Parts: sequence; structure tokens; C-alpha cells
Amino acid sequence: MSATSAEEQTRLLSAVKSQVVVEPPPQRAEDISAEAGFKQVLNACLDSQEASRPEMRKTPARAAKAFREMTCGCGQDPIEVVGQAIFEVEGARDLVAVRDIPFHSLCEHHLLPFSGTAHIAYLPNGKVLGLSKFARLLTVFARRPQIQERLTQQVAESIEQLLGCRAVAVSLEAHHSCMSHRGANVPASTRTLAIRGPGKDDPHVREQLMIGASRGPSFGT
Repeated sequence: MSATSAEEQTRLLSAVKSQVVVEPPPQRAEDISAEAGFKQVLNACLDSQEASRPEMRKTPARAAKAFREMTCGCGQDPIEVVGQAIFEVEGARDLVAVRDIPFHSLCEHHLLPFSGTAHIAYLPNGKVLGLSKFARLLTVFARRPQIQERLTQQVAESIEQLLGCRAVAVSLEAHHSCMSHRGANVPASTRTLAIRGPGKDDPHVREQLMIGASRGPSFGT
């Protein structure tokens, strides 16, 4: 092939590529519906001049996308999230604690975010869970409309059911924007605790769990 022919082919390919228009993927029906819903809310809550500003034009679509992200845990199965990360370990009965796991959730009453930190402690009964899966379990339940009390209970109960552990404690401490940004306008923190498992009423077991699932001293201090 001559140099001239090669150059001509290159020009032809460039011309074809310049005419190819990449169409964006079509919007799903639920995306269109969600965007329309947010637009209706904005129009109802803001005056017409504010709602029609050019800077607000894409806000309904952005808000719908953000809301989907914040509720992506709906319908997720904790068992699928854990996968193959449950391991049988002979003699595993000593306390395991995973602390300072950050989480973000959405208040089901006002659809405002709350966020905080989780501390999880459990006494195994021969089975342990991969450490990263505690954060994934927490996220599954947090990324849906929630109240902190239920979120705490759901995490504790799922760990007990998945591992068959002797006992488990889950402690959450969070700040709620529905309390700090409206109503009382008080930036207080809320702490919740759930203890589950057959050994939960044993005083010694509870003491171990409380040490593990707290922000207090480390083990043995």
C-alpha cells in the first residue's frame, strides 16, 4: 500500500468517526418518575423565581440520583453480601471487636441524613466473619430509610443468625440532621445498643461485650 493510499484511508476513517454520535443511554421510567417527583416538590416548596433559576435546572435529577444512592440497601440480602466470608475456626470462642466503623443513613421520618460510628463485639462459637463484612452488613441496613434503634437491632440480629455466635453487641453513636438542622436545632448525639445471642443474659458475657462495643478502654485495661 502506497503512502498516499494510507493517508487517504486515515482521512476517511477520521471523517467517519467524526460523524458517529454516541447517544446517552435512555432514561429508565423510574428515573424519569423520580426526577419529576423531585421537581414537583421543589416547585411546591420554593417560590417560582427560585425554583426556575438556571442553576436549579438539573437539581431534580441530581436529587433523585442522590436519593437512590442513599437507599441502595433496600432489597439487598445480607447473606449475599457476606458471601463465602464465614470461616470455621476450631476453638474460636474469644471476644472479637471491630470498632469505629463509619456509617451514613437516612431518617425515615424526615428523609434527612444521620451519620455516625458503629462498634461491634461478639463471642464466636467456632465461626468467624471476615472483618470487612461487618462494614458491608452495616451498610446494607444503613442505606435505606431507617431509625437508629432498628438499624442497631438489625445488625446485631443478622450477625447472630449468620454466625450462630454465643452473643453479640452492636453500639451505634450518631448525629441526626433532623434534630440539628430543624425542630429543636440541637446538635446532640444519640447512642443505641443491642445485645443478642443465647449468652446475652450472662453478666460476665455482657461485661465482655460492653468493653468490646464501647469507645472506652481497650481489652485488659
